[in-house]
Amino acid sequence: MLHFHNLTLGYARHPVVHHLHGQVAKGSLLAVIGPNGGGKSTLLKGILGQLPPLEGRIELAIPRNQIGYLPQQSRIDRQFPVTVREVVAMGLWRHCGLFGRLAHPQRRKIDGALERVGLAGMADASLDALSGGQLQRALFARLCLQEAPLMLLDEPFSAIDTQTSEDLLALLREWQAEGKTLIAVLHDMHQVSRHFPTTMLLAREVIAWGPTDSVVTQANLNRAHGLPTAPDPGARECHRPIPEHE
Repeated sequence: MLHFHNLTLGYARHPVVHHLHGQVAKGSLLAVIGPNGGGKSTLLKGILGQLPPLEGRIELAIPRNQIGYLPQQSRIDRQFPVTVREVVAMGLWRHCGLFGRLAHPQRRKIDGALERVGLAGMADASLDALSGGQLQRALFARLCLQEAPLMLLDEPFSAIDTQTSEDLLALLREWQAEGKTLIAVLHDMHQVSRHFPTTMLLAREVIAWGPTDSVVTQANLNRAHGLPTAPDPGARECHRPIPEHE
């Protein structure tokens, strides 16, 4: 599904993710963890094509317009005058365009997605009337309609109530059972250990990547949090040989 070949990502020639190698198999449920500034959200931007590599490449088995993306909730303008239905309908843009009229079949799909995330009957509510948990459910409903084989989620469970987190985690498991590949940036280690079978620990470089119980160890976490995450403007470019298996 997704293969990183000596991938380096950064801003203004300052690397934030260094020399990433590895593969995310189809149907994976992968947590990406690490300290603030460690490159987690930057990695998602690279996969989405929003940030071109400084070095290396990303190999995708699907076109980028088939990637589903859930941004951090703090990036959503809740004062924008739209309804829940209009937000969720954005998940259908590949089928009817961003400004296409919604026919009866599309409206039924929207209602079905809202019911699936526990927001039945709230299609006409305005965005600013929603709680944090309700807004996240609406964004998950939008993802439902995208029917994307690869989904990227940036801190999907931050600042929401426990019940909403549990309901949405159950939805992730359903998506994985359907064969979708899911990559989620997370910070709650208890949540990661309970629900995510594989984990990448990233602190500008990969500290560990594999089965969660072997990655989320105190030694690995201490190492990750002991590494500098701010770019050094005076640092020289680093070049590492590509491993033989690449």
